[in-house]
Amino acid sequence: MLQQTQTPMYNYLLHNICFNPRSFLASLVQCRNHFQIKQVHALAITTAMIENLGVANKFVYLYAEHRAMADSHFLFSRMKERDNISWSVIVGGFSKVGNNCRCLETFREFFRSGLLMDNYTLPFAFRACRDTHSLRTGQELHHLVYKFGLQWDVFISAAIVDMYCRCGKVEDARKVFNRMRKRDLVTWTVMISGYADCGDPEESVALFDQMREKGIVPDKVTMVTVVYACAKLGAMHMATTIHDYVQRRKFSLDVILGTAMIDMYAKCGSADAAREIFDQMKEKNVISWSSMISAYGVHGRGKEALQLFSQMLQSGIKPNRITFVSIFNACSHSGLVEEGRQIFKSMEREYFVEPDVKHYTCMVDLLGRAGRLDEVLEWADWMKVDKDEGFWGAILGACRIHGDIVLAEKAAKNLLGLGPNNSGYYVLLSNICANAGKWEEVARVRQLMNGRSVKKNPGWTWIEINSKRYQFRVGDKSHPQYQDIYEMLNVFSEKLKLAGYVPNTNFVLHDVDEELKEQFLFTHSEKLAIAFALIATSEGDTIRMTKNLRICGDCHTFTKMASSVAQRDIVVRDSNRFHHFTKGSCSCGDYW
Repeated sequence: MLQQTQTPMYNYLLHNICFNPRSFLASLVQCRNHFQIKQVHALAITTAMIENLGVANKFVYLYAEHRAMADSHFLFSRMKERDNISWSVIVGGFSKVGNNCRCLETFREFFRSGLLMDNYTLPFAFRACRDTHSLRTGQELHHLVYKFGLQWDVFISAAIVDMYCRCGKVEDARKVFNRMRKRDLVTWTVMISGYADCGDPEESVALFDQMREKGIVPDKVTMVTVVYACAKLGAMHMATTIHDYVQRRKFSLDVILGTAMIDMYAKCGSADAAREIFDQMKEKNVISWSSMISAYGVHGRGKEALQLFSQMLQSGIKPNRITFVSIFNACSHSGLVEEGRQIFKSMEREYFVEPDVKHYTCMVDLLGRAGRLDEVLEWADWMKVDKDEGFWGAILGACRIHGDIVLAEKAAKNLLGLGPNNSGYYVLLSNICANAGKWEEVARVRQLMNGRSVKKNPGWTWIEINSKRYQFRVGDKSHPQYQDIYEMLNVFSEKLKLAGYVPNTNFVLHDVDEELKEQFLFTHSEKLAIAFALIATSEGDTIRMTKNLRICGDCHTFTKMASSVAQRDIVVRDSNRFHHFTKGSCSCGDYW
């Protein structure tokens, strides 16, 4: 039987090594694949060399490196003696192949073995908690770190920061981060990424500045993270600062960094700057093309998105699912119905991409915005995939635009049956019912929200002035200059009314008289931000704002007329798209 398993490697080892642990370990370096490892393992058994702890550990490691965890664990489980290296190799092996449950189970066995915790095994366990979002287990491990006095170890602390960030506990991560005596580049990057992912991009960018002040030079991975945070922040001054830094450090615009910067500039309000980055990239993949198509889409430049889509096909890049979502959204924001329909027909026939619910939702949005509600119903009847919240939400949005209360009730019944936690859907339904004068239905929707513990997201508007961001909410009086702001708003509103502005009280979801409705509209956060900008900026300066919700119809009309009366360009990024207001018109063509 032994003769049948012999190979040149087996024979070489049999005749050319001295059977002592040191020379045997040196010979294992020559193993190139799983089969050779098993051959040498057989030799180690027949010569009793496997009884040596160092040799056994090496085999456990080699099997794990070749992702043969069944063999690795089989040998590990039969070892008469184990040390910290044995445990760290097997725990790390399960972690590297993504078997997080076995990783944590094996770590528990390690803890019960009585051996001391170390900075090799613990980081793997924290990584498993991170990948499975097992916060409670991660917290228990954190307690162990203090119990064994390992809280000052840089590798362990970095793993804890990473775990808390990925589990959404960014403040807990920051506490650990602040207590670290030494922080490497990876730890800074993890913390910066944590803030960006957890919805605090401002702190993410501020941390990046702190990192540079401490003399730590970011690498390309860090820069991609910071670019991503800036995209979420939507601050143009920060985008240009980051771009200047990338140029000074001479980072190449490869596929990853270049694509991230396309997205950053698009979300900071400049599709042209995004296109400049796109054109500078020497290499582009399907994600790069899709990102630029998406950039044109959210800025209402659908025809340019279609031209780029055509160029992409001519260049030999095949579109994927993301590409089609991007191009359908671009068509939807620009009212390019027939173009969108033709691309949808070609999607599966020519490019072998089977449409999923996102693609159907895009098409429903496209048709619904154009008022083709009968076709929307046809799509809803024959589409092959299960309908989700986004699908029915798109139909509800179309009903809001065109005032179809019957279809809205059907969409709402299906949507609310899915029990969504997105308050926007409930607000949409309330809006439709309020416009139809169905105040009892408005009250019922509010009761439903209360019963499901769904809270309406408060509306906020952020405005960028002289490289600083200011925040306003409806009726806000927290700004030190609030009296000047309200005085400016009064004066400016009168100018707009003389120019023909009439407040649209249909956007007030309260059953009160018209005068009170007009007062509600008067203090919307967008209007306060514009009034502040008129005080704090020079004539002719572009006003840039970000809205966390969809801009209401009345504020859209107000801003459109404000761009004419004040002779200012005003850029508004809402939750759905960008609006570029200039000389009394909007890039959306009142189609949003």
